[in-house]
Amino acid sequence: MRTIFNSIGTLLISAAILLAGGGLLSTLIAVRAGLEGFPFMAIGIMASAYYIGFTAGCFGTPYLVKRAGHIRVFAALSALVAAIVLSHAIFVNIPLWIVLRCATGFSFAGLYILIESWINERSSNKNRGKVLSIYRVVDLGAVTAGQFMLTIADPKEFILFSLVAILICLSIFPISLTKAEAPLPISDTKLNLKKLIKVSPLAVAGVVCVGLANGAFWGIAPVFVQQLGHPMIIVSTFMSVAIFGGALLQWPVGVLSDKFGRRSILLLVTLGSMGSGIFLWQYSAQSLHALVFGGFLYGVFGMQIFGLSAAHANDYAKPDEFVAISGGLLMLYGLGSIIGPFLAPIIMTLSTPQSLFVFTACVHASLVVYGLYRRTRRDEIDDTDDYVAIPNRTTPAIFRLDPRYILRMKK
Repeated sequence: MRTIFNSIGTLLISAAILLAGGGLLSTLIAVRAGLEGFPFMAIGIMASAYYIGFTAGCFGTPYLVKRAGHIRVFAALSALVAAIVLSHAIFVNIPLWIVLRCATGFSFAGLYILIESWINERSSNKNRGKVLSIYRVVDLGAVTAGQFMLTIADPKEFILFSLVAILICLSIFPISLTKAEAPLPISDTKLNLKKLIKVSPLAVAGVVCVGLANGAFWGIAPVFVQQLGHPMIIVSTFMSVAIFGGALLQWPVGVLSDKFGRRSILLLVTLGSMGSGIFLWQYSAQSLHALVFGGFLYGVFGMQIFGLSAAHANDYAKPDEFVAISGGLLMLYGLGSIIGPFLAPIIMTLSTPQSLFVFTACVHASLVVYGLYRRTRRDEIDDTDDYVAIPNRTTPAIFRLDPRYILRMKK
């Protein structure tokens, strides 16, 4: 363990600071938009704009790195994010915020790619599993911490935006001062939709559906809690218990999917996701306990679908297709995340804030129906690699860190 920290400790520190700032920013933007009286549609479009930028950043960052190098690009993107964050507080304007969210998504995609590719470069084939686990803990811990920073000051004031900008700027120092050599140039990920569908139609449907549902959840759920009349501490708690619930079930889900098959467990967690959406729709407005418990249930089930879908696809992929398949699925997740935050607010505008979870429940129900259909078309594969939890708030660079990639290349 000490060897790992000696090798990538500074990179993990940069990642933790960056993720804490990003976690706070995503919730802060939604909350501030709600306080400013922005329509649900405008808030949804802002969330969609973020994922448009994020998807573009996954494709565009490799070209920036080839031009200027890792450290310069990291510093440039960090400075850009800090300026963007402060601009939100100065110019409260819907069209401008949409543009700013798109630029934020592009920048964060680049920053994540740079950190994840650097961590991958500093890892050995023997410790990749441990490194990925440590990075996952850093990811979840930092984002959770970012949620609770929302309670430090009034979101209508300048302080929280300044705090995010400070965190983003501070993330530059550890990675800029590290003695570790910069990694090799990043390879871009090409999306071959025809091949993805051929390898695993269910995985394609799974990542698109989870993008639709979770994209709407992360972009609009803070406003949903606001609309129920709860204070900022409850907004932070609701988002945090969803993250905690998602982390809590990852190991059991992995074990069960290794034993009983990815598709069967994917169907079960999707049913659970649908049930949690129905629960939040029906009971979230009745009591605080029901709201928090419903958020926990949504995280427990809804945050597993991406990892299971990716694992299901990779079980059928050829060894040299592992990274391309996983990265392509991530791009499709981004596509769903662009569409979801745009569609959900339409339902919320026509009905009630709780209708956000009518939308997620319908999305998950459609995946259950398609999963049952796929069971009649192809048998479950017997020869699978051990399950590895992969965060869906990441970039294609992380898949080269997955120990299954090394295992497959050796076969």
